[in-house]
Amino acid sequence: MANARMAADLLAWYDRAARRMPWRVPPGARLAGVRPDPYHVWLSEVMLQQTTVAAVKGYFERFVTRWPTVSDLAAAEDEEVMAAWAGLGYYARARNLLKCARVVAREHGGRFPGTGAGLRALPGIGAYTSAAIAAIAFDRPDTVLDGNVERVIARLRAVREPLPGVKERLRALAAELTPDDRPGDYAQAIMDLGATICVPRRPACGICPWLDDCAGRALGVAADLPLKAPKAAKPVRLGIAYLAVRTDGAVLVERRPDSGLLGGMLGLPGGAWGDAAEAAPPFAADWRPLDAEARHTFTHFHLRLRLMGATVPADAPGDYRPRGEAAAAMPTVMRKALRLGLDAFEA
Repeated sequence: MANARMAADLLAWYDRAARRMPWRVPPGARLAGVRPDPYHVWLSEVMLQQTTVAAVKGYFERFVTRWPTVSDLAAAEDEEVMAAWAGLGYYARARNLLKCARVVAREHGGRFPGTGAGLRALPGIGAYTSAAIAAIAFDRPDTVLDGNVERVIARLRAVREPLPGVKERLRALAAELTPDDRPGDYAQAIMDLGATICVPRRPACGICPWLDDCAGRALGVAADLPLKAPKAAKPVRLGIAYLAVRTDGAVLVERRPDSGLLGGMLGLPGGAWGDAAEAAPPFAADWRPLDAEARHTFTHFHLRLRLMGATVPADAPGDYRPRGEAAAAMPTVMRKALRLGLDAFEA
């Protein structure tokens, strides 16, 4: 009974305080019978992985304006989609986005499966994303466990074992609270609770709908939870990026291999990244070192790119593009290298 009462309390809070998002059906409209578009739910959840709501809103709106349905997205050219994704990071998501859209269009008639198991069979959809889509789009009582929910549950139940080892225990505790009534709204409510009230630092416990139920608050340890195992230091990888500038100002770009980090994205020519900055230039030219180094941090390592530059004739062969067009289609690290390289090139 306590769990049912807590779910009702959270839903009542959500009805008053739900965040407004372009992919979300507000609770009032949902109670009036408006159903979420599974395409919108899926697209937003993929975009939100490892990214903030603020960063995603503009991308989401541009995507659904350009590709209003999953079938429209499935029919898009890879390069168009990768360029539209540029700057959002974690580019394997964009490749899986296209793969998934094409499977849904080709094998499911443009309709997403309505169960967690069916969703998990699609490219790029794992346990969290399948649960979120099943709950939010199809109102199934699947348990959603993202970073916000982990934090809420760890504090609510005063779980002091560190993440990531305690994740499955947190999932089980979260499942105990997931209601059969309005599970889609509940999933969004508990994520909103973690994003707006039960925040990592200085949680606003005084206005939390679960104030009296929180064991972490009662023990005075809520702000310290969840505990996390120490992270290993990130290694540093080195590389070289070659900036070839034609006399008309266009710059040479190359498309990276489809597999691997930044797969399928545009970038400056260069070799593999590793313990040493070693890569042969793309062609013979009067290459000179530029007084610039592009630095970028990925999930598992820090990257330092040494920059080399050369001026080439206006009729030089290769994929040369205007600077603004090239930058717009590049991921953040390559955009950074291009900007720093041009600044140093022209200094």
